[in-house]
Amino acid sequence: MSLPIPHAACACSDAPPVDLTAVEDIVAQHGTRPAAAIPILQALQKHYNYLPEAALRRVCELTEITPAQLFGVATFYPRFRHQPAGKHVISVCHGTACHVKGAPLVSEALQRLLQLGEGADTSADGLFTLQRVDCLGCCTLAPVVQIDGITYGHLTPDAVETTLQDFLEMQRRTAAGARASQLPVQDVPAHAEIHIGAGSCCLAGGSLQVREALEEAVRDLGLPVLVKPVGCVGMCHQTPLVEVHAPGRPSAMYARVQPEDAPAIVQRHFAPRGALRRARSLVQRGLDFILTDEVWEPVTRYSINTRDGAVGAFLGGQQHLATELYGALDPLDLDDYLAHDGFAAVRRCRVAEGSTAWERSQTATSGSVTPPTGDAVSGSVTPPTADTVSGSVTPPMAGAREELSPEDVIAEIAAAGLRGRGGAGFRTARKWRLVREAEATPKYAICNGDEGDPGAFMDRMLLESYPYRVIEGLAISAYAVGATEAFFYIRHEYGLAWQRVEEAIRRCQVRGLLGDLKISIMQGAGAFVCGEETGLIASLEGRRGMPRHRPPFPAEEGLWGQPTLVNNVETLALVPWIIRHGATAFAAMGTEHSKGTKVFSLTGKVQRGGLIEVPMGATIRQIIEEIGGGVGEGRRFKAVQIGGPSGGCIPAELADTPVDYESLGSVGAIMGSGGLVALDDTDCMVDVARYFLEFTQRESCGKCTFCRVGTRRMLDIMERICTGEGKADDLARLEHLGHTIKQSALCGLGRTAPNPVLSTLRYFRDEYEAHLQGRCPAGKCKALIHYRIKDDCVGCTKCAQACPGGAIAITPYEVHVIDQEKCLRCGTCLQVCPTGSVVVE
Repeated sequence: MSLPIPHAACACSDAPPVDLTAVEDIVAQHGTRPAAAIPILQALQKHYNYLPEAALRRVCELTEITPAQLFGVATFYPRFRHQPAGKHVISVCHGTACHVKGAPLVSEALQRLLQLGEGADTSADGLFTLQRVDCLGCCTLAPVVQIDGITYGHLTPDAVETTLQDFLEMQRRTAAGARASQLPVQDVPAHAEIHIGAGSCCLAGGSLQVREALEEAVRDLGLPVLVKPVGCVGMCHQTPLVEVHAPGRPSAMYARVQPEDAPAIVQRHFAPRGALRRARSLVQRGLDFILTDEVWEPVTRYSINTRDGAVGAFLGGQQHLATELYGALDPLDLDDYLAHDGFAAVRRCRVAEGSTAWERSQTATSGSVTPPTGDAVSGSVTPPTADTVSGSVTPPMAGAREELSPEDVIAEIAAAGLRGRGGAGFRTARKWRLVREAEATPKYAICNGDEGDPGAFMDRMLLESYPYRVIEGLAISAYAVGATEAFFYIRHEYGLAWQRVEEAIRRCQVRGLLGDLKISIMQGAGAFVCGEETGLIASLEGRRGMPRHRPPFPAEEGLWGQPTLVNNVETLALVPWIIRHGATAFAAMGTEHSKGTKVFSLTGKVQRGGLIEVPMGATIRQIIEEIGGGVGEGRRFKAVQIGGPSGGCIPAELADTPVDYESLGSVGAIMGSGGLVALDDTDCMVDVARYFLEFTQRESCGKCTFCRVGTRRMLDIMERICTGEGKADDLARLEHLGHTIKQSALCGLGRTAPNPVLSTLRYFRDEYEAHLQGRCPAGKCKALIHYRIKDDCVGCTKCAQACPGGAIAITPYEVHVIDQEKCLRCGTCLQVCPTGSVVVE
């Protein structure tokens, strides 16, 4: 059987033979049905580091997957490689926050360092492969680079070489046998705890090392104190965060803690146990004083007041529903979740006869868990077969006195006024009712965790911090619509979220908390268009994630042609709160037509970035200035980009606009999933619009001409304008093309693709006109600017030493000069100059 793969897309013909023994094991694990195509390809790439042609041929021989389907899927999703990668993969994030903070310059610096020629992505020695990632979801650490899953934040072009050296040194230490991070479990009272953030941003900031140091300090002092990993607090700009809960005392929080400070924090709150340990502690403090002329008290410099000042302003304006109990729950501790009303909402959804799954779970051992037998939690998604049992679903929970029927649950969601948090705000109860009333069976429920908007990380944080809450919401939705099976679809960049959801499902199954509801999990393969529900469904079925015409809607004909409910992560996270507290309490928050709260990722040029949850109707000004602390000192707030590639740019003049579905729509933006990026006067709005258009054009599935060709034509014009080659009629052409695409594209993603361009033309037309005249007022567009060194240069030579293009000669104690012919416009000289003598013109 010949596989139709072009030679250029395959490994070189002189590549060594590929051992195919792993292919049979992979197929045996994931199945032979066409729906297994994506999981099989993911497993092949994990094993071989790319997709060898011989392995693809072997898959087709062993399965029902045709060569055409396998090739189509393998070339559609950006996740898959067809040539070998280097030993280590460097992923440079190009999300919105990273873009405006210099990600393109970081990428260029890495390309120069690795000596990558045109079209090459792997260094000549095969050590590193450089790849672009649209968003890693660590926007508050922008610019971000990830090497083999290890995240480095706040990177600058001049720091890339040191970063790679640090990574390689860490690899050498690990290979030499660095101590394991697993420390003995402590038998401690639950009321004495030290909380340490365990989300992706915290881990990138070094929280794992801080946790190890805290555990070691507690153990050395013999203290009955639990060091507890907790979910996101939201203050990503302060990571790593540590909060101490001592009996009878107010809690104390510390920000940006370093591992070496852990012993001092522990000793500040807890006295060592035993005379010997106390004596040793006193001696150590004395030595510290002698050697450093300081006692251990300076650790208070890390202290932050959670009620006053910047932290109070950040937290005080928020209202936590989806992020309820932030910073208090261990993400994977099921007993911790149950102790805080976990699954209380789902218990109201069924009263069974005799002993219930819930009652049985209360007597189960809460210690170590045994992997479930039977259905796998993850892997390929198995379509229904002829002997599938149809009918109503057995709800996951039972035991409450005030039970709710499926109709009662939908009525409660309707009364709450909940609208979908993943896009245009479709009414949740209406979608649920459509699936409930569909006659065909079986029915399915899907959690859409394919958060692809650059600059957004709400779903990632919710899945990482509250996996049981989202599972509970998914189980309730399945019960309400009569679904017998449910799925998580999580984007592949969210490795930690995937791991935690998978483990949380397993623990729920072991404890019998899901009843007869089967929940599977699938990892996406990098296509932004799979965030659109029909594209997501196609991907679950093992096909290319291409949206289709609607109607019929997924509520009528979805997964494998059956009625299917698709909800976003945040929507499902709110459901348990509504069922527990009642629709009236939820509807009391927000505005007339936009009820409840909304979770946002607050990033960009804002001083206090992070994950926030505010009532609907809060204004942009309140979010940016009061919660976020405004833009940097000496800078002017210029605009906010909201809604990702489908959203728009709102100028500072409209900062009093309420954040709700209707108000944002009236000013040319949309709520979207909730990415909110602050921009200041150093950002070029034309470049920002070009950036988003480039993203949507690249991510277009290509199915409809208006999106595939229309966005390409718009991008051609935008690139021409950004290089100073724009024409007088270009702005009118952009508007005409944009409105045509909005009216004619196949799916919602295509129809909203022109929004960033149209909104910036509406509010920042003067910047477009300046570019037509050959000027970039913000000094961002490389073709329209140059760097100059002023006469107050002291001749320190730092710029010359750092210049990657050799454009500055080393002339100590003299005013330096930039050779414009050699200048790369990388901005390194501007960053390293200690006297501010470099300017952009």
